[in-house]
Amino acid sequence: MKDLNINLRERKQADLYRQRHVQDGMQGAHVIRDGKKCLAFCSNDYLGLSHHPDVIKAMQQGAETYGVGSGAAHLINGHSRAHHALEEELAEFVQRPRALLFSTGYMANLGVMSSLMQRGDAVFEDRLNHASLIDAGLLSGARLQRYQHNDVSDLEKKLTKSKSNDRLIATDAVFSMDGDLAPVKKLAVLANQHDAWMMVDDAHGFGVLGENGRGTLEKLALGAEDVPVLMATLGKALGTSGAFIAGSDDLIETLINKARAYIYTTASPPAVAEACRESLRRVQQESWRREKLKELIASFRAGAEQLGLQLMDSETAIQPIMIGDNERAIKISDALWKKDIVIPAIRPPTVPEGTARLRVTFNADHEREHVEFLLDALEQAAL
Repeated sequence: MKDLNINLRERKQADLYRQRHVQDGMQGAHVIRDGKKCLAFCSNDYLGLSHHPDVIKAMQQGAETYGVGSGAAHLINGHSRAHHALEEELAEFVQRPRALLFSTGYMANLGVMSSLMQRGDAVFEDRLNHASLIDAGLLSGARLQRYQHNDVSDLEKKLTKSKSNDRLIATDAVFSMDGDLAPVKKLAVLANQHDAWMMVDDAHGFGVLGENGRGTLEKLALGAEDVPVLMATLGKALGTSGAFIAGSDDLIETLINKARAYIYTTASPPAVAEACRESLRRVQQESWRREKLKELIASFRAGAEQLGLQLMDSETAIQPIMIGDNERAIKISDALWKKDIVIPAIRPPTVPEGTARLRVTFNADHEREHVEFLLDALEQAAL
């Protein structure tokens, strides 16, 4: 039997050990973590909707109407009126014929690839894709080929050499640890040229990017004909939980009939769906949240540039500060913690070796003075 303690000790020695922290209360600019009130720059609740009074009320009313659990899988008797209404509203919002709810983004990605791809096929993915996309490609049975980050030429070479039956190109729209955007327009052109499926995971763009918050594809003026498979999550900008796939009627019907990650799991609580519906209304009615986020990002990048911090090419709420060394990243994170600021050190295998960083994220709960406080603390941390 393997001695797990040896592996844990090795992780500690390599500054790769991870541990959980306990948070009390709601998300927000300030949180209570391990019993201490601090300023948090690590939440994906980009629009601050997780604690919106109307969203909370919608979930409470949903629980009163449907109870706290769905009772079964969607195909048994767990598909409620709330789920169905949310799917219709999401489809209308992203301007696609249909949408299908999944309990998590991880399950959505697994469901798509296991349904569309099989042995003899090929999946092409960006090297910096989220782990759920990578795992989905591996588990699909198709041959997984990873191209260099945002390198369209490298992808084209791999597509040209491929003798596979069916092909699927999958990419994050916004890369979760770098904050940069994928060259989706160019990827979509390649997909069309090589008769391949094009799939985009817009977990970190949905609700935030685009004039109406529809996400990265709206920002880039791309439609369903360019990207037939769209995945987005509800636990980030919408502040709730779950994910969805949007696409054609045939795509959704295929997933309902073939996606094991959909068929063989209990549906999420209908009350969550009701909360999602209210969050979606906030996204559409309160564009000031996105505008405020843009202002905070611009203010931070200007201040960080003056301090000489090594930022990445990101215009999104994800603003990583490159550190490189694991131990140094942890020490800086600890120094910020002592100043009541939470920014965890992100280390391998989440990011490539030698690229440890502080992943700073902003949300609409933050104010300009919070940004200034953070910049002062970073300066004092001797980055």
